[in-house]
Formats: sequence, structure tokens, C-alpha cells
Amino acid sequence: MDGATGRDGTEGDATGRDAAPGRVGLTPAAEDLLRRLADRHGPLMFHQSGGCCDGSSPMCYPRGEFRVGASDVLLGRVAGGTPFWMSADQYAYWKHTHLTVDVVPGRGGGFSLEAPEGVRFLLRSRLLTDEEAQALEDGPPLPTGADPDA
Repeated sequence: MDGATGRDGTEGDATGRDAAPGRVGLTPAAEDLLRRLADRHGPLMFHQSGGCCDGSSPMCYPRGEFRVGASDVLLGRVAGGTPFWMSADQYAYWKHTHLTVDVVPGRGGGFSLEAPEGVRFLLRSRLLTDEEAQALEDGPPLPTGADPDA
């Protein structure tokens, strides 16, 4: 596989063959906003901590301006390689779901790059099917912040 990732987070080769289910994807609106933010700020990353201050909103940062923890989990890459990280504690609760990043009107959280746009990123979830869950379980473990190649 060359690591190509579709809008829904599905990973496969450039033709989409042998696609394994992904854990994270984007709505078209989120993909459009992410592209505009990347044009302005360069390469980006998402982090979902689930802390008291940012709740369920994934935070979007310029890549390299937020240091992931050693136990943070790389759920996948969206929109041309943007990494989506989640704290290990959050992942324990969400590992049975597929997450979709959406964008809705409202105030973005903290230092997330979309805040000045009058919108915020939001996670939507659905349970993985039995087949998706099995395929992900049979696949390699997710990289963590401790992995030098993550």
C-alpha cells in the first residue's frame, strides 16, 4: 500500500484496491476548511484530548506546534496526510468507532486554527461494523507518539 487515504479514512493503494477500513475521516465541509487552513498555515495536524477545556472538539494546529505525548495514538491521516492524534485515554473509549471530523458554526476551541473563522471542528461517530472491527484488529497496531516514525 502506498498509504493513500480517502475522504472516509479508508486506506489502500492508489487504486483503492485491498482497502482496509480507516478509523477517521472528514466531511466535505471539513476537508474544504482544512485545505484553506493548510494554504494559510502550512502542514497541519489534529489532536483530540478529551480534556475539560476542549471537550469533544478536535484541535487543529500547525504541524510541529503541538507536541504529542508518548502514549498518544495516531488514528490515521486525512486530507493528503494530515495526522489525527488522540490521547490514549480517549482512544480506549473510542476504539470501537469510526470518527468523522465535521465543521459546524460556532466558536472554535482554544488555539485551534479554525476559531477565527466562526466555525469549529466537531467529531461525529458511528460504531464499526463487525467486519471493520475485525480488519482493524487483524492489522498492525496504531503508532503512538513514542514511535519515531509516526
